[in-house]
Amino acid sequence: MNFTELNIPGVFVVSNFVSKDERGVFVKTYNSARFAEIGFINDFKESYYSTSYKNVIRGMHFQIPPHEHEKLVYVVEGKILDVVLDLRKDSPTFQSCISVELESMTNSILIPKGCAHGFLTLTQTATVVYSVTTVYQKKADAGIKWDSFGFDWNITQPVISQRDNEFIPLDMFKSPFRL
Repeated sequence: MNFTELNIPGVFVVSNFVSKDERGVFVKTYNSARFAEIGFINDFKESYYSTSYKNVIRGMHFQIPPHEHEKLVYVVEGKILDVVLDLRKDSPTFQSCISVELESMTNSILIPKGCAHGFLTLTQTATVVYSVTTVYQKKADAGIKWDSFGFDWNITQPVISQRDNEFIPLDMFKSPFRL
């Protein structure tokens, strides 16, 4: 496993350990000792996955304090464009976003507390796994409208849920997050 920190503090792309042989493929997505080397010393509390069709945008999701969480995201099948938006008001990259392609078996992304997360499905389907450091709390569930923060998704007719379309725009969000 190798880690590459991106332009938003605390966001890392993780090159997964991959072993292939005549039986198939084995992928390691997490090792607590290796993650501790970059300062990530938290236990995951919950894990879930979604399967999405091509041109689906999911996001931009987060949980508000005190239920905010760090998130490790990877793709089991397919390919996505993963997007992270920094909502930490004292961060040098406050309201900046980054994107990275995640593809099955190859890489993961580690997202710190205080960042919104979303993705666009690039293949016919994609199955995405999320491991988080807090348990989901409906009252803390929040998001930023996917098209309100200046990111070019490079798609003309995305498939968006009603819930995601009803999130508030970034310029109306009063951030409770700090670096």
